[in-house]
Amino acid sequence: MVLSLPLPPEELTKSEQRILEYINTNTEAFLFQSIGQLAERLDISEATVSRFARHAGFRDFKALKSDVLKQASGPAAKMAGTFHRDEDLSVGAWFHKQMNYLQTTAEHIDEAEFDRAVESVCSARRVFVYGKNASSSLAQMLFFRLRRIGIDARLLPSSTSEMLEELNQATADDVVAFFAFSKLSSEGSILLEHSAHAGYKTISFVSRTFIPPEERADIVLYACRGEEREYHPMSAPVALIDALTVSATQKLGTRSAEALSSLYSLKKRFYGAK
Repeated sequence: MVLSLPLPPEELTKSEQRILEYINTNTEAFLFQSIGQLAERLDISEATVSRFARHAGFRDFKALKSDVLKQASGPAAKMAGTFHRDEDLSVGAWFHKQMNYLQTTAEHIDEAEFDRAVESVCSARRVFVYGKNASSSLAQMLFFRLRRIGIDARLLPSSTSEMLEELNQATADDVVAFFAFSKLSSEGSILLEHSAHAGYKTISFVSRTFIPPEERADIVLYACRGEEREYHPMSAPVALIDALTVSATQKLGTRSAEALSSLYSLKKRFYGAK
């Protein structure tokens, strides 16, 4: 990245220019360094770093780092944003933060929409599930949970070409569920666009409270994952998947009971499961 400063670089001293060059070429490392670590890395004093921050138009080093965070992108920047925002990173504080995310999810979830999702996955001939990158683990979990309770779930490949091979089988009797938390991916756009042709119903898992009409699935389920520029935990999405699974199991009744019983018998037969 190239840090945008409120003054021309030529007005900086040689030491300050070194600091700026380091930030521009080692942004991710800078985001994880204290003022002392940066000074040691560049073999300068902490006072020089502080002067640079003020000369560049910031109150102090922390304000400088905050501005760099706003201009940076990528997973390292998100993780650094969490460190920058939260002074207490103890396990207890982290769990408390997840409780807040769960509470926010509970306050924003549309229960009628959730019930529609349960009805849809239970009545569908097949449920195709798609997720990429960090969401692929959630897609795997949803696929595993639904299949376990007797729903014919299919996991769509993350590769676009292979995904289309599988998606070509989807019909109006099916449901396609996918994850589009912060934005709709190109694959998500394909899933939505093809639904108009194939007739299947769509369910999207999002972390946005506003969804443009052109990005809106038939059913939208919200899960809070925190601020945009910080590490995004999966506690609320996992809880939402579990809630969907439990509600679907209850609705399916004996169908789920038979599927779970059959699986148990099979495991007991070959592995001696108890």
